[in-house]
Amino acid sequence: MKTLTKEMQAAITPTIALHLLQEGNKRFINNLKINRNLLQQANETSDGQHPFAIILSCIDSRTSVELIFDQGLGDVFSVRIAGTIINEDILGSMEFACKIAGAKIIVVLGHSKCGAIKGACDNVEMGSLTALLSKIQSAVRAENTIVENRTSSNEEFVEKVTTINVRKTVYAVMERSPILKELIETGECGIIGGHHDISTGEVIFYQDAKFGFNSDLI
Repeated sequence: MKTLTKEMQAAITPTIALHLLQEGNKRFINNLKINRNLLQQANETSDGQHPFAIILSCIDSRTSVELIFDQGLGDVFSVRIAGTIINEDILGSMEFACKIAGAKIIVVLGHSKCGAIKGACDNVEMGSLTALLSKIQSAVRAENTIVENRTSSNEEFVEKVTTINVRKTVYAVMERSPILKELIETGECGIIGGHHDISTGEVIFYQDAKFGFNSDLI
């Protein structure tokens, strides 16, 4: 597998970038990962990097994006924070990845059985975690289909809040970053939400949380 060069990155569209991630995830769930010479990739990327994607995911130890999308060194930027939320630092990182470094797709990736989502559902308060979980509360409140047992013990409720949180984050990225919004509107970069099932490894992308792609090719 060749290490990405600037020329290879330039030829990748948001749609192609999405397909690369989808194909990588298929390889992962079928245990058919590409054999890579990581030491060689480390050497080839030592003077520069040209990733095609930036992926915002949770800190959960089971959601390493390089593994679940079968990518090598220099292929993707990875931003991780509990609950897959955003702040100014994360937005700045995304702006660097897309505007400066040339990434073609932003992925906001939630996952099943997320501890941060469960904590928000249970109104957990503990040190600095309290402020972090408060940023997920809008997703908890927005889930209005379940009336009883709106706690972490209700797996269906947790999963619905997780989905809402991802969609809210996708919209927040575009609302809070004029730079990224322009790149998405002009089709230079795409953004999409997704969900990683930690039991199967499969990633499902949300077609109703997808912007900046040529729909004819999806």
